[in-house]
Amino acid sequence: MKNDEYPPSEDTFFIANNIENEKGDHALDIGSGSGYLTKLLSKNFSLVIGTDINYNVLQNQSSYKTDNLICCNSSDALKIKFDFIVCNLPYLATDEIIDIATDGGSEGFEIPKKIFDSAINNLKKNGKFIFVTSSLSNYSKLIDYAQQLGLKTKIIAQKKLFFEELILVEAIN
Repeated sequence: MKNDEYPPSEDTFFIANNIENEKGDHALDIGSGSGYLTKLLSKNFSLVIGTDINYNVLQNQSSYKTDNLICCNSSDALKIKFDFIVCNLPYLATDEIIDIATDGGSEGFEIPKKIFDSAINNLKKNGKFIFVTSSLSNYSKLIDYAQQLGLKTKIIAQKKLFFEELILVEAIN
């Protein structure tokens, strides 16, 4: 495996199991990494775009390669409104950002906040934003922030792992 290849992991499959029946016109996968979720969404949406801040990761998507991949920070480069946005957030609470794929900064909030600030501009009225977070981060602060942006939130799934609990949140614009 290449250093810039990011294989799907437990959190990716957890999200996939909960979004596989979503349908619509336009979908966005922020931080597409392996491309697994982007590929999954392309079955049920007319237009699917995957973004990632790491150009090499996008170049090295092998098993789940799709069209419409854009290297940018969150969705900053996009002017399209989406019915559905998914993000496997870098949610781990860290003192410094070493791995941009997993490290969320202080309380696991710093980087996700930036992603939310970007994504809200691309979410259609009544659009759905699904994101994963963890019991190891300050997930309630993240949910509160989504509500401050005007999104209606609810936890739609939880999964206990050995060392943490994954929390999947739905936020409707």
